[in-house]
Amino acid sequence: MSAHSYSDKELFRLISEGDENAFRKLFHTYVPQLRPLAQHITKTPAVAEDIIQETFLRLWISRDKLAAIENPRSWLLKIVFHQSFSYLRRQTVHYKAMDIIAEGQPPEGLLNSTEEAMAYTAMTKLIAEAVTRLPPQAKKIYLLSREKGMKIQEIAAALSLSPNTVKNSLVRSLQSIRKYLEASGHFLPFLILWLLEL
Repeated sequence: MSAHSYSDKELFRLISEGDENAFRKLFHTYVPQLRPLAQHITKTPAVAEDIIQETFLRLWISRDKLAAIENPRSWLLKIVFHQSFSYLRRQTVHYKAMDIIAEGQPPEGLLNSTEEAMAYTAMTKLIAEAVTRLPPQAKKIYLLSREKGMKIQEIAAALSLSPNTVKNSLVRSLQSIRKYLEASGHFLPFLILWLLEL
């Protein structure tokens, strides 16, 4: 009996035993079904692709639990649905976090102890240090975005650059800042992780 004739439940059982062929079969079967759902929710094809990859990565990592799942299709749809809405929530919190950092103070009640307040201060200081290390153009774009609150289109117009150039510069700057923080030995709290995402 070939893998092509297996039911989804059988494929899950085979994957739970480490069968890579069954995993590939499931992947190629379900990506065309799951991609439209992720795109519909996130409205961003690139993000939808990331969500699909993350879904199957999680599936493989947690493969020992798959044999107990009765309805694989429903299970996969729920994961993609959850991942897509988690992305939207992160985007919302990201913009709130940007406002917090721009104002220089977290909202009342966000930090529940002196230790958390000190960690917040140290993290913002590290971010400022990382920004000073950016190339001049990247630093200018980052500061216009983060401190002036300008949108990508506005920065592009102000600096006579294309919106794609501005966006790519911001992506590289955020990656550079994240690496700087990690190299400093800091595990990034959720607020800063969201801050460092576009």
